[in-house]
Amino acid sequence: MPQLSKTHLLLIPSYNTGKIVCNVVSEALKIWQPVWVVIDGSDDGSDEQLQNMAATEPGLLVVILEQNQGKGSAVYHGARAASEKGFTHILTMDADGQHPAESIPRMMELSRENPEAMILGEPVFDDNAPALRVHGRKISNFWANLETLWEGIHDSLFGFRVYPVKDLLAVLHETHFARRFDFDPEVAVRMAWRGVPIINQQVPVCYLSMQEGGVSQFRYFRDNILLTWMHLRLLSGFIFRLPVLLLRKQKAY
Repeated sequence: MPQLSKTHLLLIPSYNTGKIVCNVVSEALKIWQPVWVVIDGSDDGSDEQLQNMAATEPGLLVVILEQNQGKGSAVYHGARAASEKGFTHILTMDADGQHPAESIPRMMELSRENPEAMILGEPVFDDNAPALRVHGRKISNFWANLETLWEGIHDSLFGFRVYPVKDLLAVLHETHFARRFDFDPEVAVRMAWRGVPIINQQVPVCYLSMQEGGVSQFRYFRDNILLTWMHLRLLSGFIFRLPVLLLRKQKAY
C-alpha cells in the first residue's frame, strides 16, 4: 500500500518523455500518494496517456501547461499550486526513469524528521552512466559549493530533492532565472544563501538506453552555456552576500 500524505507531495515535471513517464508515475503511485505531474507543453501524447490514468487513479493529478516553459517553470507552477492546497514540502522527481521510486520513502522520512531542511539526492552512478555526464557535473558542483562557502551541496544538478515549499517559492520569487535547465543548481545555491539547512542522501541512478525508452532533454552546448552564465551571475551574488555568509559561518563554529 502507498504511503498517503497531506503535507508531502511528489511532483514530476515532464516534457516529451513518452511512455516512460507513465511507467515512472505508475511505480511512484505504488509507493507514495499524492503524485502530481506537470506536463510542460509536451506534444508526444504523454499528456493524454496520463490524463487517462488520472481518470481512474485518485492519487494522481495531471497539470497541463500549453507551452513549453522549462523544468524550473514547471516546478514553480506545481509548487505554487501545492502551496495553495496546503502542502508544505515537495519531492521533485524526473520523468525519465533515472530516479528510483524505492528511494521516495527515505527522502520523505528525512524531510519529516527535518522539516526546515532541503533534502538533496546524491547520485550513485552505475557502470552504464555516461562518463561525460558523471565527470562534467563536477565543475558545476565546485562552483555551487564555492558560491555557498561549502555549505555541503554534494550534487548541484541532481533533480531528486525535497524542498520546503515556502522557501522554494521565496527564492523563485526573487529571481526570474532558474526556469529551465539552470533550475536545480541555482535553486540549491539560493536556498543555501537563504540559510536553509542541507541534508544529502545517496540515491542510485539508472540511465535508460534508447532501446529501453530512455530520453534526455540535455543539450551539451546549449545547457553548458546556460550553466556558465548562471554561475557567473551567482558568483556576483555570492560576492555581494559574502559578509553575511562569513558571519553565518563564524556563528556556526
